[in-house]
Amino acid sequence: MPKLKSKGSIKKRFKVTKSGTVVVKRAGGSHYNAHHSGSKRRSLRKKIHLNGTWSRLIRPMLGA
Repeated sequence: MPKLKSKGSIKKRFKVTKSGTVVVKRAGGSHYNAHHSGSKRRSLRKKIHLNGTWSRLIRPMLGA
């Protein structure tokens, strides 16, 4: 079976770490943040490490 073409939109949003886990930015942290508390804004800066099932689905789309 041939290799899949890597999806451009996925490449922009996801990153595979050296250990193989997939990392993505949290949603809702770019604008309209004045109504959030400080702790909420700080937690939105952190990345999400996807679990095994999602990382297994995303990795072929990245071409990795």
